[in-house]
Amino acid sequence: MSSKRKKELGDLDESKRAGSIFPDEVLERVLSLVKSHKDRSSVSLVCKDWFNAERWSRTRVFIGNCYSVSPEIVVRRFPNIRSVTLKGKPRFSDFNLVPPNWGADVHSWLVSFASKYPILEELRLKRMTVTDESLEFLARSFPNFKALSLMSCDGFSTDGLAAIATHCKNLTDLDILENDIYDKSGSWLSCFPDTLKSLEVLNFASLNSDVSFEALEKLVKRCKSLKVLKVNRNINLEQLQRLLVHAPQLTELGTGSFSQEITLRQYYDLEHAFKNCNNLHTLSGLLESTVLYLQVLFPACANLTFLNLSYATLHGGELAGLLSHCPVLRRLWVLDTVEDKGLKAVGLSCPFLEELRVFPADPYADNLVHGVTESGFLAVSYGCRKLHYVLYFCRQMTNEAVATIVQNCPDFTHFRLCIMNPCQPDYLTKQPMDEAFGAVVKTCSKLRRLAISGLLTDLTFEYIGKYAKNLETLSVAFAGTSDWGMQCVMSGCPKLRKLEIRDSPFGNAALLSGLERSKKRRPVFRSHPLILR
Repeated sequence: MSSKRKKELGDLDESKRAGSIFPDEVLERVLSLVKSHKDRSSVSLVCKDWFNAERWSRTRVFIGNCYSVSPEIVVRRFPNIRSVTLKGKPRFSDFNLVPPNWGADVHSWLVSFASKYPILEELRLKRMTVTDESLEFLARSFPNFKALSLMSCDGFSTDGLAAIATHCKNLTDLDILENDIYDKSGSWLSCFPDTLKSLEVLNFASLNSDVSFEALEKLVKRCKSLKVLKVNRNINLEQLQRLLVHAPQLTELGTGSFSQEITLRQYYDLEHAFKNCNNLHTLSGLLESTVLYLQVLFPACANLTFLNLSYATLHGGELAGLLSHCPVLRRLWVLDTVEDKGLKAVGLSCPFLEELRVFPADPYADNLVHGVTESGFLAVSYGCRKLHYVLYFCRQMTNEAVATIVQNCPDFTHFRLCIMNPCQPDYLTKQPMDEAFGAVVKTCSKLRRLAISGLLTDLTFEYIGKYAKNLETLSVAFAGTSDWGMQCVMSGCPKLRKLEIRDSPFGNAALLSGLERSKKRRPVFRSHPLILR
């Protein structure tokens, strides 16, 4: 160690003993500029003065597991919070693999926030249970509330949305995404007061009922700062064109159904409306789209960086035609209906691609007539060398293919391979998929998140414990042989924060083997504790 570094460490120790050398006002001002949760957590560990300064200057808090800490502790620790992100159920709940009434009710959190955070402006919930009563309470308890995001939540209806629209006079964001919602009617959209002009984000793509287009059009027309608009399938092409005329400033657009019969004049009007959307960088929706209507999008594709087609049942040729007009695409989500042909088009057309997600159109189909294989994944890896995030659902894979993929794209930080048939081996050699995931952790030194699947033995977990030193999140289903495999992970992955396990043979001894060490290393809120779900 250099003498300069020793001196720096000595000065740090001195500051710990004597307290901060900065006035409180200066320190709090400096810390207000630190946005990273991890960095702020590290700051709070320097000394008592820095701990207090970080406590008072923090305005945003992220809670990755609603059961890792109580709301009372949160409000006592951080008195000036304006924005809360709160996650509840495990990711397996997205696939109906969590029992009903599992928990994660948000109401007790809202009650605590109402007593201590009257200035709360933003709440982002994921996989939480939210009732209409909770939404009514939220709307009435925080007079300056501005942003609500509900993702994969359940328990509420459009009546709750009506309460938000009615009472939140300063609303800027309403983002309703993939929720299990009781969709009574679309009348909630008419509850926004005529004086509301502040809306910047409006997403109701996952709702099914008809909405009042007259109310929607008026809302879009008067909200000149609207940047994100994602509508549901009931908004037709003619209505979409009218919305785009009122909001050419959009940066993110989610369309409704893309299959309405329209006249030639309407077609040209729609094409012209898309052409005027010069700031568009994210496009989603495109439900029931056809080749003819996809062409109206081409003028707006030049600047697209994110194309979300996870609800559009496109085939390979249709995807290829669209991608040929997206030269700077960074993120792509598709259904497996594009098949390997579509993924080969990705490899040819998207040299800057960084993230790929391939979802199953029908995850429960027995006799699959479409889908993707290792061939499509390989094609992407050859053409998209910048790829660092992948979620790939398939029904067959080989060890050799995965090894080649990570050799082509060694910078993976997120590698989530989901072979949908439990305990599926390498379909060519009939061997376990141990060497596939061994290649991933050996080659991808930056790996932070890993989801494993297929036929796996303890050897996979031995590889993970030996090589995945930066791993933070591990998801396991239907895998493993004994406790020894999990003990390798718990003892060998020093940065592991979240562990999700389903239908695997690990006992309490294995799961608890790393908890004491983790607890000492990662106290709540200073950085995230290990989460066992």
